[in-house]
Amino acid sequence: MNTLTKNTSIKAIILTGFIALFAAQADAQYDPMFTQYMFNEMYVNPAYAGSRDQMSATAAYRNQWVGIEGAPETQTFSIHAPVRNKKIGVGLNIMNETIGVTQQLSIYGNYAYRVQTGDNGHFSAGLQGGVISHQEMLANVAIVDKGDAEFSANTPKLILPNAGFGLYYNTDKFYAGLSVPRMIENDVNVYEAEGSMVKNTAKIKNFHYFLTAGYVFDLSDQVKMKPTAMIKAVAGAPVEADVNFNFLLNDRVWAGVGYRTGDAFTFLAQYQLNDQLRIGYSYDYTTTELNQYSSGTHEFTIGYDFAFTPNKVVTPRYF
Repeated sequence: MNTLTKNTSIKAIILTGFIALFAAQADAQYDPMFTQYMFNEMYVNPAYAGSRDQMSATAAYRNQWVGIEGAPETQTFSIHAPVRNKKIGVGLNIMNETIGVTQQLSIYGNYAYRVQTGDNGHFSAGLQGGVISHQEMLANVAIVDKGDAEFSANTPKLILPNAGFGLYYNTDKFYAGLSVPRMIENDVNVYEAEGSMVKNTAKIKNFHYFLTAGYVFDLSDQVKMKPTAMIKAVAGAPVEADVNFNFLLNDRVWAGVGYRTGDAFTFLAQYQLNDQLRIGYSYDYTTTELNQYSSGTHEFTIGYDFAFTPNKVVTPRYF
């Protein structure tokens, strides 16, 4: 492959280097991060499917490191529901992510087996499987030499398989989960002389483990507090933690603050418009060197819980 310095600007190289460095530092396998993870864990734990005891759909848009060209931009949609007397949970995850010239569209199906424990507890074990469409959008790169064949067209779309598993336990006011959302490491090299190459491997030492937990405390009749945490661990890398303190006012308005180790301070708000519809917003103030070039990260969510039974009272869902 020819050196990029012949055909691309110094600015583009610097920005790409920053993005690659900090994206890799945050998560080497590009596992997506969401500040509002505590309201929808479908993307990280397949055992979460069916846990809201009704069909539930969530869409999210995340614009990371605003102001930096090529920074991660993510759109997601998930839907899940309990079936067969709530003993089974099924779900679907769709995610589109763009980082620099790399674009990935992933589609996963989730399956969870649920067991009731006590009056209001459920334990579930889940699996997920799906594919990722991977493509390098090289034609979008601004270059000096317009005739450079290496940047005249995008690379072919590659279809990458993946799978994951998880465990999840929840009651009305507590939850905990352990999961490995991606068991297969997809090593992509689109610059091989003989064409695009993909190497898929599944090694336990490369698994990314996610541990999540949260609890709701009643501070008064009108105010509840929900501390939550997400811990990520992989062999050979520092453990990362995302810790949040959220407050719920009158079962309608969420407001919270948090800290993601080595990355950002976070602020979020969510409003329950009615028993079924909710909207949320969060802002990340990055603490890395990228703060010099970025105005932060914005994330928007909208969720809807379906109530198919007429006059059914929808109880508050804290997770």
